[in-house]
Amino acid sequence: MSQAEAALTATTAPEDNGPRPRKPGNPRNPGSPRNPLWTLGILRSEITTTLRRHRTYALLAVLATVPVLIGIAVRIETGGGGSGSGGGPDGGGGPAFLTQVTNNGLFLVFAALAATLPVFLPMAVGVVAGDAIAGEASGGTLRYLLVAPAGRTRLLLAKYASVLTFCLVATFVVAASALAVGALLFPVGEVTTISGTRISFGEGLVRAALTAAVVAASLVGFAALGLFVSTLTDSGIGAMAATVGLLITVQILDSIPQLSGIHPYLFPHYWMSFADVLREPLHWEELSKNFQLQGLYAAVFGSAAWARFTSKDITA
Repeated sequence: MSQAEAALTATTAPEDNGPRPRKPGNPRNPGSPRNPLWTLGILRSEITTTLRRHRTYALLAVLATVPVLIGIAVRIETGGGGSGSGGGPDGGGGPAFLTQVTNNGLFLVFAALAATLPVFLPMAVGVVAGDAIAGEASGGTLRYLLVAPAGRTRLLLAKYASVLTFCLVATFVVAASALAVGALLFPVGEVTTISGTRISFGEGLVRAALTAAVVAASLVGFAALGLFVSTLTDSGIGAMAATVGLLITVQILDSIPQLSGIHPYLFPHYWMSFADVLREPLHWEELSKNFQLQGLYAAVFGSAAWARFTSKDITA
């Protein structure tokens, strides 16, 4: 090598003074900033895992079967003929919706949601939420999830997001199944609202989708409660049983007239307010109370779940 080439090499080659500093954002460096793509990856992984489980398929299949059974029962009972006028101002519950199903199959969506919301939908959500953390602990995978540089807070948020995604998917599975069965077994057309006015079938479909969204939002508080229960134990089955048990207990309390003073503070009290979506114009008073109550439960029990999970000694 010539002297000129040696000089050029000396000025351009970096000195080897030890290991080079890591770039910011390297997950192996504990002090580096978190990579947002890593958070999205955890969220996508948790949602995909939740929706691909065989248990999830079984729960969704059961929920999709309920509208089929309701539609067949109404078809057999009425022989396909129209029955009753229904839809009056006091017809906000499931039975009033059922009286309209034979006149318009779209009402099977509202009837199916009214039938599944008190029991089937929240029980399915309770199973998924109760198993979110406790299931990982009982399966011995929770420690491995926390080895990755995600942090407990981000993992907990990803778990809650996956439960909320299941709430939305489960609700729309019920609505889609009911719409298909209703259109197959009964005539469809203009919709008579609870207020007695008539709207087009297209607007009725929009109201049905909005109703499904309201029902899914009504489960937000209960999902947070189930997630909190899931952080209290390492038994997935125990957490699921406790969450469903709390659901049944609270619903019993909400049905006792002597306890009417606490009813407005129980998470299922305003669940049936989704019927107000089918009024013209929409009544927002009960819906607003429902959303505020669900937000309160989500904030309280979400914070409790965070406090418990971030301070919990993970041994499994």
